[in-house]
This record gives sequence, structure tokens and C-alpha cells, in this order.
Amino acid sequence: MVGASEGRRAERTDDGLFGPRSSAWRVHRDVTSMMIGGVGALLLQMLHPAALAGVWDHSDYRKDMSGRLRRTARFISGTTYGSTEQAEALIARVRAIHDRIAGRLPDGTPYSANDPDLLTWVHVAEARSFLAAHLRYREALFPPADQDRYLAEMAIVAKKLGAGDVPTTRREVEDYLEAMRPRLVVDERTCAVAKALLSQRPAGLALAPAYRLMMQAGIDLLPDWAARMHGLRSPRIGRPAVAIGAIGIGSVVRWAMRDPAPA
Repeated sequence: MVGASEGRRAERTDDGLFGPRSSAWRVHRDVTSMMIGGVGALLLQMLHPAALAGVWDHSDYRKDMSGRLRRTARFISGTTYGSTEQAEALIARVRAIHDRIAGRLPDGTPYSANDPDLLTWVHVAEARSFLAAHLRYREALFPPADQDRYLAEMAIVAKKLGAGDVPTTRREVEDYLEAMRPRLVVDERTCAVAKALLSQRPAGLALAPAYRLMMQAGIDLLPDWAARMHGLRSPRIGRPAVAIGAIGIGSVVRWAMRDPAPA
């Protein structure tokens, strides 16, 4: 592990988009809370009809939800800890992928993954969920000023991806989510994608209970109104147990992050 770290440092040409003193480096360093945040982000994102359509029309979501989590984690890791050149290359790659993701909603409304407003929604769902996971499962006393700094830092990546008016403080994020609520829906397709995410299981049966806990921990990050939309509202009395248990699921997170076995 030491050799791998030294190799990464040797390849670095600069401190990247943020640098080691940033809030982004601090929030993203814990893989467990980040993967839990990823579950919450996906559940929140899919409430937007166009975000859901992109998953429905352009992915094998029934079989590859864990793969989606892995790809998101690698993008976040690369744009956070990589050099500026590496981060820009990852962003350019995602933008090229987005160029191919377009279609029509069931009502005929066109959508595109490169739509600035849609990119803002996807970004806010992720940044809000990652920060919430860090506060819940890693660092409850993370200073408010550093929380806002984290959101401002992450807005840099969102804007490079093509997002529009990106919130950069906790208050702006909450105001944005409240303003978006009338545009969010749950239908049969939403339920199918949510079920595919939450029914994912690790290869080893021994890890299944911990994996279910990771999913519940992700649900627990949702705003109450979003959990109600999904029909996933969990009783508050059970939340401390989820928080305590989620801290010890590193083996499941390592399973979720692993590369599939070569064919």
C-alpha cells in the first residue's frame, strides 16, 4: 500500500483542483461514508424525470447499479485527488459520454444529459448526500464554514461539466431542493430503478446483512420528503442503530468498489 501511494505521488504534477487543505479532500477521504452517500444520491437523483430517463434508457440498471456507484466513486476520487490534468481529462470524458445520452420522456418531452439544469440537479443531489454522509457517519462536528466551502469547491466540478446556476452554500442547496420539489415525481419506473438499487447483494452471503445496512444508511440520508416520495421513510427511533452499524461496513464497501473479475 505504501508503494502504491508513493507511485501516485510520483505521478502528481500539482495538487489538483482543490489541494490537501480543501474540504473536498477531507470529505472524500472516507470510502465508507462516500459509498453510503452515493446510495442516497442515486435515490434523490432518480426523483427527477429526466435523470431517471437517462438511467432507464441508457444503462443496464437492473444488473449494474453497483457498477454505477463504482464509476461515480472513481470520478469523485479522480477529480478530487488527481492532478489538474487528470481531473480535466475525467471531466472531458464524462462530457463526451453525456453527448450520447438523450431521448424523450414518456410524455414526449426531450431530455439531454448535457442540459445545464439537469446537470445542476445531479450535482446537488450528490454533493448534498456526500456531505450529509460525512456529517452522519464520519465527522459530526465538521465546521459549518467548512461545509459551505465543500459545496463551493464541488461547484467547480459541476460548472466544468456544464451545470448552470450551482448552489454553493448549505442554505442555497436547501432552497434549491425546495424549489425543485414540484418537478419531482415517483412512478412505476422510479420504483423499478429504486428496487434494483436497493436489492443489490454482495457475492458473499456473509456480507448480506452489512450490505443491507449500507443501503438503509443511504436511505437515512434522504430529506424526509424524498424518503416519503419513495415510500422508504424509516422510523427515527431506528436511526441511531443505523448510524452506529454503518461505521463498521468497510468490508462491504470494499466489495462494492472492487473491479469485476476479468472474463
